[in-house]
Amino acid sequence: MTVSAASGESESGVNTADVTSSPVGAERPGEESGRRDGRMRAVVHTRYGSPDALELRDVERSTPAADEILIRVRTASVNAADWHVMRGKPFLVRLMGYGIRTPKHGLFGADVAGEVEAVGSDVTAFQPGDAVFGDLSASGRGSFAEYVCAGENALASIPAGVTFEEAAATPLAAVTALQGLRDLGEIREGERVLVNGASGGVGTFAVQIAKAYGAEVTGVCRTEKVDAVRSIGADEVIDYTEVNYANTGERYDLILDAGAHQSMLATRRALAPGGRYVLVGGALGPMLGTLALGPLLSRLGNERVAVLMAEPNRADLEAVGDLLESGDVVPVIDRRYPLEEVPDAVAYLESGGATGKVVITVG
Repeated sequence: MTVSAASGESESGVNTADVTSSPVGAERPGEESGRRDGRMRAVVHTRYGSPDALELRDVERSTPAADEILIRVRTASVNAADWHVMRGKPFLVRLMGYGIRTPKHGLFGADVAGEVEAVGSDVTAFQPGDAVFGDLSASGRGSFAEYVCAGENALASIPAGVTFEEAAATPLAAVTALQGLRDLGEIREGERVLVNGASGGVGTFAVQIAKAYGAEVTGVCRTEKVDAVRSIGADEVIDYTEVNYANTGERYDLILDAGAHQSMLATRRALAPGGRYVLVGGALGPMLGTLALGPLLSRLGNERVAVLMAEPNRADLEAVGDLLESGDVVPVIDRRYPLEEVPDAVAYLESGGATGKVVITVG
């Protein structure tokens, strides 16, 4: 989706003609008025920087292409990837297709849940009125808005009994956890699994998914989040401010690392013979080190080391939807913010204070 702009299209792909800024806290236009004039409110990202680089604007509403769906957004959620994209840091983010000097995608936000408003002529999986959720990180983003267009393969139906809020909190984080545990981690019933970063978005899902697979789960988090991690099913919880899990002498069949803060060589001490280490997030240094050393360590020893690049897809969305419907997984929601306060929501998540997910209430 593009936004029209007065001086033509910028490098970011966002037009400035026919776009007006809406101050934070401004009264929300009536739904019928928004439908009549073909416009909507959306958070626009035209420069890299701090949260105040995100602006709420009045923009033209897109029309879905033949293979797209127009979603009326009910709820969205914030992920760590959002604040990395917002800042353009590490620089690797820019090289991954988000734009070198300025953001390539003018609109912002990946996780979405809402109702199908209209469908393109080639769409077969959904129809107007369907409740859907998905991750738009691979299809242009833009969920922090009243409406967004997306390809049908980026979406799945929201299961019966699952709320828009629960659905919006799930896609990116839960699919990342699922792919890390199931695909790269090859998790098996009865194994000892350690989740580092267990109180974050990916971590809270990983603890619950690992339990659903029948694993014995140890979560790693900081002091004030220990009780929360225990409450979602962790059998043991390690407070990393007091203990380095790599130095306890305990060994794990699978480590899913959503908060890497030490070298792969140190972390490897906690792997059992034949164990698997899957890195999904953390500080840049450990991530680069794992990318460099992982293949070598996997060849030299009987442990396997891998870095996950999550791939959004409908099949895995449906898989995590089944876990939501069964009650095996319940999203942990820390705070809720209205669309007007997206900069505050992103700043809060970036601060590291959140336990689980931060959601954006739209309509």
